[in-house]
Amino acid sequence: MSKRLPIFPLTGAVLFPGMQLPLHIFEPRYRAMVGDALIRDRLIGMIQPQRPEEGAPLYAVGCVGRIGEIQAMDDGRYNLILEGTTRFRMLRERDAATAYRQVDAEFFDEDESETLSHAQRGGFEREARAFADAQGYAVDWDSVERLDDRSLINGVSQIAPFDPASKQALLEAETLGDRCELLVQLMQFFGRHDGSEEIVTLQ
Repeated sequence: MSKRLPIFPLTGAVLFPGMQLPLHIFEPRYRAMVGDALIRDRLIGMIQPQRPEEGAPLYAVGCVGRIGEIQAMDDGRYNLILEGTTRFRMLRERDAATAYRQVDAEFFDEDESETLSHAQRGGFEREARAFADAQGYAVDWDSVERLDDRSLINGVSQIAPFDPASKQALLEAETLGDRCELLVQLMQFFGRHDGSEEIVTLQ
């Protein structure tokens, strides 16, 4: 079965199941989209365009976000939190009568019970420590160790400083184990210090 889904195409903004994405909505067409979503089912599809230009073709896979916390401002803008629920595959883009784009989407059947093996989890954490040290990131490792596998892998996939194409590849990974393996490869590839003094804390 397919479902009509309003989409917010934004390069570099990738949402993963179980994660949250804060958004500031100010363009009139997307303010209308949020208003319509609030009336219907509070669902918005986050999906990347293949090129950072107006009307560019879309990647095939995105993530459904449910509007959680929301603040409506007097001038019509919104601050909101999207809560990732499940990935979707775009079947076709609709000829929408609205100012915002819409697609027919097929939802993935996510296996929320999937876990990593001890070897996968241990290898990932070792590589993550090496990557964080190389990049100069400050990480609360005690908090990281308490995360379940799904929250850890999807959380790092969402916040890691990779390029949009790499983020898309992570989103499209078929299983949690596949995503973990790809993350390790990306951390090894991008694990060279780039001279930045930026310090981030993962919680």
